[in-house]
Amino acid sequence: MKMPQLGLGTFRLQGQAAIDSVANGLELGYRHIDTAQIYGNETEVGQALAGSGVARGEVYLTTKIWTEHLAADKLAASLKDSLRKLHVEQVDLTLIHWPSPGAAVPVAESMQALLAARDAGLTGAIGISNFPVALMREAIAAVGADNIATNQIELHPYLQNRSVADFARAAGIHVTAYMPLAYGKVMSDPTIGEIARRYQATPAQVTLAWLLAKGYAVIPSSTKRENLAGNLRALGLVLDRDDSAAIDALDNGGRLVSPDFAPAWD
Repeated sequence: MKMPQLGLGTFRLQGQAAIDSVANGLELGYRHIDTAQIYGNETEVGQALAGSGVARGEVYLTTKIWTEHLAADKLAASLKDSLRKLHVEQVDLTLIHWPSPGAAVPVAESMQALLAARDAGLTGAIGISNFPVALMREAIAAVGADNIATNQIELHPYLQNRSVADFARAAGIHVTAYMPLAYGKVMSDPTIGEIARRYQATPAQVTLAWLLAKGYAVIPSSTKRENLAGNLRALGLVLDRDDSAAIDALDNGGRLVSPDFAPAWD
């Protein structure tokens, strides 16, 4: 199944809020759901999916392997546990969530274990997340670029991650933008606000449309049904060249996610 370009993220969603967000999203028409082991909500995502009435084959489901499970003797078992929580036999995409802190587990070991998990039928595709260029090179050397479905990275108007995105594009690796609305910062941005007024759209819709036009997948999240519905309308919004360029100019290296175990960023 091909990854739908606009998906529903579940970062920070817990308990009933996670169930409701995914259930509302599926009812509204989302067919791409993104979760992760460390989010602690795989069970809730699975519950919402099972209760949605939407056929499993219609939903592109992503999860991510946490750093504690990156060793070859742990990865597949942890993915099987994720499948149990999600109530599915296979996810569509499994990512290495973060490179191993301090390179404790080599990239090649994790990627080869992930490829083996795909070959065993646990996941339809594999990929990476939060990988800078140097580690992307290691991942490609380990399994080949054609086996890496995406690199999921923080990407929004204030952090456009151009070196990583350009490298990925040249290698034929798709990019998924997480935190696409910059924790909501785009909502009060005067440049984006002015563009939104002219298109009779919301700042969120404008920002998502800008990212979608670049070919990225985007996975915004929300607990509000009206915002989930509004975000979907970004699929029908096309910005002109000048407006896209104005958003391009907002890049200031404003990274929002950089834990102490993060790799050396580009």
